[in-house]
Amino acid sequence: MKPSIPKGTRDFLLEAAAKRNYIFDTLKKVFEQYAFLPVETPAMEKLETLTGKYGEEGDRLIFKILARGEKLSKALEVGNETKLAEEALRYDLTVPFARMVVQYQNEITFPFKRYQIQPVWRADRPQKGRYREFYQCDVDMIGSKSLLNEIELVQIIDEGFKNLGLGDVTIKLNNRKLLLGIVQELGIENQFIDFTVVLDKLDKVGKDGVLKELSEKGISLADDKVNLLFKESGFDLQAIKALIGQNQIGNEGLNEVNFVFDAVKAFGISNLELDITLARGLNYYTGCIFEVVHNEFNSSICGGGRYDDLTGIFGLKDVSGVGISFGADRIFDLMEAKGLFPKNLTQSAKILFANFGEKEMLASLKIANQLRAQNIPCEVYPDAVKMKKQFKYAEDRKIPYLGLIGEDEMSNATITVKNLATGEQTSSTLDELLHMLNQ
Repeated sequence: MKPSIPKGTRDFLLEAAAKRNYIFDTLKKVFEQYAFLPVETPAMEKLETLTGKYGEEGDRLIFKILARGEKLSKALEVGNETKLAEEALRYDLTVPFARMVVQYQNEITFPFKRYQIQPVWRADRPQKGRYREFYQCDVDMIGSKSLLNEIELVQIIDEGFKNLGLGDVTIKLNNRKLLLGIVQELGIENQFIDFTVVLDKLDKVGKDGVLKELSEKGISLADDKVNLLFKESGFDLQAIKALIGQNQIGNEGLNEVNFVFDAVKAFGISNLELDITLARGLNYYTGCIFEVVHNEFNSSICGGGRYDDLTGIFGLKDVSGVGISFGADRIFDLMEAKGLFPKNLTQSAKILFANFGEKEMLASLKIANQLRAQNIPCEVYPDAVKMKKQFKYAEDRKIPYLGLIGEDEMSNATITVKNLATGEQTSSTLDELLHMLNQ
């Protein structure tokens, strides 16, 4: 059998895993600065928890888990397809989060702020930048309708990407209320979900593809409305205001957009722009929606928005939430292509002690334990093999120093230290070695 993995999944070896952890750790620091704390949910949820939350197309991408044993036999026996799968791998982190909030509502202090970094699965067609298993880094606040939360999310997006070296991203902002107002004025309110699901495909199928699919669903737009919605550079606020007129829900959405824009501009964030075609096709969004793009990557690398009653599906009404999700795998690909990861992320130790034999190994282990007690990572080579092999191991692992403890060093209570970058070799006491490695 030839070793392989399913399409749309990836292995992460030492360097790749270290780089991905760098992304996680960088984002965690930003999340925690804004007082968000971590939670986790199971990889699988009940199928009924997930279905009906992502729209018709999203539901088709849910990875269902086939029933096992007696349950499967009974389902096949009676021909009951609904019993063939009663569980599924989570599609995103937001719906499981809403389920968790409702399930543990008596143990939670509201507003409830959490971040979550875990994998999700989608039965999608694998392609560049699109995987069937990938990590999301979510940050959500639930239990408040204040637009302060949207403002802080924009700040988190801005700081997170700047700290990753990706300060040249564009943060796109729209509002589902504004979209609903436009749809009402276009006279197609009863097709709002169809409209947003198709509009959300704009970056994949282009303007012509969107118009074609809208037409297939019986939605046609006048030329002036097409020109308004699909402007190639910026959006005319005056034209949008004219379109929605006195529409209440549309103006409410526009006011929310303007409030967020004015606030973040005061904090020096200049890469926020209005995109009236941004729809976020998931059914549960109700207010401000976000998407982050980079001009060197043809897909979203972060997105999210306001959901006013997602918990209501599980029985807890009128609890508004808002959140964003960083796409760790797409961010990884972008940072890798741009060479943005720090060097030596896989440096496992500051010094490797060579192995000359059993007595020398135990002496080296004693020194190593003293270094570890001082929070200095170090390693003793496990086998007494040729020095050439031990040197190569240190070089491959990017370990800067090699410690040599032979009979002379044991009798003199010293360590011979070789700098592998310069070739310089010195004799040091333990205190001198500690000082050198702490610099």
